Amino acid sequence: MDILRFTTCGSVDDGKSTLIGRLLYETKLIFEDQLEALQADSKKFGTQGERLDFALLVDGLQAEREQGITIDVAYRFFPGHEQYTRNMATGASTAQAAVLLVDARKGVLTQTKRHSRIVSMLGIRHVALAVNKMDLVDWSQPIFDEIELAYRRFAQDLGFETIMAIPLSALEGHNIVDPGHAAMPWYEGSTLLNWLETIPSGQYEIAQPFSMPVQWVNRPNLDFRGFAGRVSSGSVEPGDSVRISRSGVVSRVKEIVSYEGPQQSATSGQSITLVLENEVDASRGDVIATAAHPIECADQFEVGLLWMSEHALLPGRPYAALLHSKSASVTITQIKHRLDINSGARLAAKTLGLNEIARVNVSFDRAVPFVPYAENKRLGAFIVIDKLTNETVGAGLIRFALRRSVNVHWQALEVTKAARAEMKHQQARCFWFTGLSGSGKSTIANLLDKRLHADGKHTYILDGDNVRHGLNRDLGFTEADRVENIRRVAEVAKLLVDAGLIVIVAFISPFRAERQLARGLFDDGEFVEIFVDTPLEECERRDVKGLYAKARHGELKNFTGIDSDYEPPQSPEVHLRTVGIRPESCVDQIIHLLRS
Repeated sequence: MDILRFTTCGSVDDGKSTLIGRLLYETKLIFEDQLEALQADSKKFGTQGERLDFALLVDGLQAEREQGITIDVAYRFFPGHEQYTRNMATGASTAQAAVLLVDARKGVLTQTKRHSRIVSMLGIRHVALAVNKMDLVDWSQPIFDEIELAYRRFAQDLGFETIMAIPLSALEGHNIVDPGHAAMPWYEGSTLLNWLETIPSGQYEIAQPFSMPVQWVNRPNLDFRGFAGRVSSGSVEPGDSVRISRSGVVSRVKEIVSYEGPQQSATSGQSITLVLENEVDASRGDVIATAAHPIECADQFEVGLLWMSEHALLPGRPYAALLHSKSASVTITQIKHRLDINSGARLAAKTLGLNEIARVNVSFDRAVPFVPYAENKRLGAFIVIDKLTNETVGAGLIRFALRRSVNVHWQALEVTKAARAEMKHQQARCFWFTGLSGSGKSTIANLLDKRLHADGKHTYILDGDNVRHGLNRDLGFTEADRVENIRRVAEVAKLLVDAGLIVIVAFISPFRAERQLARGLFDDGEFVEIFVDTPLEECERRDVKGLYAKARHGELKNFTGIDSDYEPPQSPEVHLRTVGIRPESCVDQIIHLLRS
């Protein structure tokens, strides 16, 4: 079956659910009325008959066609509210065409433009501008012409191959399947369904070289080992030579198995299990591809990014990422620019907010197999996930790999970290103090440094205020700057531990994600998180620097505990409750841990 996938989008109350309901109702009537004739001669109705089974955004909906697809099921994927833009983007990711609704009474709105830019970003090149509710403007040709002209001016740089403007009434069904109202003799163009029939259905994926991400390794017994996944492009047959993305090992396809049993071939979109002629090292996230066109791996990319969270994107913060079936950690290293939704202007930005679109550089914590999104949607797109909440916060489309990682290699050093620490008769560690301003971090850290120095240990303190006089003097106190502040300090601390030192870090470091980032840089047992737990009221009472007073009067912005959150550690190695306890006693607790 030649399936066309399309998405509908538009602003609130533009008539998306009514349009889909009308389209489903009309096409289902055609299907039921002509079922016997269609079975006898499928060519009688041409491509229209073949496309009655088109999928709406998700593959699962096509199975429900004969039982009837309810408006509610379809509507879930066509929200108009700004906070549901992520649903629209998710649905459009597999579509070949977009039906963009505009209320004839309102014209082109900001949400219309936002959806258009997302559609363009996702590689959709065919757009129907469905000017709905024409019956409420007396089928006015001047109003329709004005809306079409305004949209074409806006969309001239979005790269659409076709823009078909159609005046219609979803409620009354005019120009959906049947031609328009008698009051619209001035329109002689296509109906919506006829226009959909002209759109290429995505069969180009089959003509591409074969590739399939491995979703899992199927080994029910010792005599069978197969690699299960969904073919992302091309076709494959037994005997084809294939290559594993990560290892580069070449093998041949011995057998293709699907739910129905052995297959002689498989094409794009099919879920299969590949059995290879010899044992190869491949696991979830690897890509099996035709040997003549191997899949490239890289860890840094330029990416088109749609941010889908109310919590701002923070460059330098580690997020989780899922690229096809490959899981990794990803960091946005640079926001090159964000797009102005209305004008398309490229604007400077340090962070991104809800529904903003940007061009960014990203860094994965490992090399991942990929194909640029423009060439393969399945292998070139990934989602960004908040590690703490598991919320999907962004969608990335890979443009190209940055070759920095290819040319930059880690220099192996003969004198190891263990050798440097052994020479100093100590175990290299990072003691990471975190807590509110005024909690006593620096006081306790300084006493710990003195105690260790007296015991002949080699130490160094990285204090928050001191570092901001030099290394981080270019950073402010916005949330984004604080993330970068901690990232730099964590990297410096890692180098000092590599030198065999005991490093004492005293920073507010208010966010768990950044402390987790720091922990991840060190080997097991090297990172000791020390929570200096002092109530806010006590910190304000101490307030030796007068900072809380200034923050309360609005003179200091983004001050932790006042107008910026502090996320306390959930399971620190050392928990120091300082109220009523002398700093020396706190140091005793840490020394006890060190000696044990």
